[in-house]
Amino acid sequence: MKLSAFIDQMEEIAPGSLAEEFDSDRIGLVVEGTEDIGVVAAALDPTLKVVRSAANLGADMLVVHHTPLFTPVTRIVGTTARILRMLLENEMNLFVMHTNFDHVEGGINDALADLLALSNRSRMSLGIVGDCQLPLDEMIRLLGCGVRIHGTITSHTRIAVVGGSGFSADLMDEAVALGADVFISSELKHSIGRQIPLPCIEATHYALESPGMEALSGRMGWTYCDDPPTSCLLV
Repeated sequence: MKLSAFIDQMEEIAPGSLAEEFDSDRIGLVVEGTEDIGVVAAALDPTLKVVRSAANLGADMLVVHHTPLFTPVTRIVGTTARILRMLLENEMNLFVMHTNFDHVEGGINDALADLLALSNRSRMSLGIVGDCQLPLDEMIRLLGCGVRIHGTITSHTRIAVVGGSGFSADLMDEAVALGADVFISSELKHSIGRQIPLPCIEATHYALESPGMEALSGRMGWTYCDDPPTSCLLV
């Protein structure tokens, strides 16, 4: 497949028009490589380990959720330099699907809702609310990471899920209006946490978004390169 045809295919899956305004210059093809696309790898983040794995696969294209060039670049040094050097030396394209893949049906939040077997779903402006029949401990096990629980969970029959950093007052109010009794996202700020209108489960950013990229990779017949961050909870 030619690069232009691959880009058109990605645009059909997650149109760039769905992206948040701040993302407009940070999605799509961000590193250009070979014109001929045969082997495709995917990941959540283009870490050095991921890019090396993709290079070992002979990948012509690496599709990721997060760009390595989020802020304006004034110098290319350190890890960023090593990542870009490896991409360019291997003529590997890097394609980013970020907030457009958050919003689209079948994207990040749908995969998260699928993981937790949510039914009777309602879409929010970002995220999904659905009915949950899983025991709380099983739901947390499926998330695959350590979690922090804010508030007291007395019922979890209807769950709101927002991949990534989704703890905002507006989204939580929207979830409550749709009947949610628990809200799952990552990176809860202290100021927001002091005013939550419903109990919250704070998981890791990686755990909530990697299922979406892995599911896309499976649908497309790509190879998924997993690289979860190493962390532990000390008590």
